[in-house]
Amino acid sequence: MGSVNPPFVVFGYGSLIFKPPPHVQSQISGFLKGYVRRFAQKSHDHRGTPENPGRVVTLIHKEDWDRFSQSDAFPNEDIVWGIAYTIDPAYEAEDGYTMEILDVYTIENGIEKCYVGRPDNPSFIGSEPLDDLAQRIWASEYLYYLATAVRELAPTSYDSHLFALEERLFELDKSAREDSN
Repeated sequence: MGSVNPPFVVFGYGSLIFKPPPHVQSQISGFLKGYVRRFAQKSHDHRGTPENPGRVVTLIHKEDWDRFSQSDAFPNEDIVWGIAYTIDPAYEAEDGYTMEILDVYTIENGIEKCYVGRPDNPSFIGSEPLDDLAQRIWASEYLYYLATAVRELAPTSYDSHLFALEERLFELDKSAREDSN
């Protein structure tokens, strides 16, 4: 009798919300508690260059974030919404990430695997002033896609950090349009 691999579930909290991973067998919307979604990861390959790294969103334990960012004025009530994707277990080894087992709250509560940002990761940058962060990621449509996807995923939820950054980017867009006229 052959062994059956258990389901491999990845929780998408960033671009995976609007750009699902390969080999998806099923998906369900859900949210995490005790974590924050922050643009606290440098990226020189996806959103920037080695000389001028961009920022990508990462998932961080709330306790870790509190140690790094006493000045982050966003509410503790924020909830990280995302999508739990069941991936064909034959492809689990392709990802190459460190995973944790987390509770993803859905209509059918379950425990899922999830990638989280670690403060000891050399690409982890921590908190930056919101205006500086908005300026850094302004040229990327990534944040707009993510904010739209989160609103579609959970229209009644609110991610104050994400939406505050989106508002700053709208302001930068407006200012750039006015300067070009």
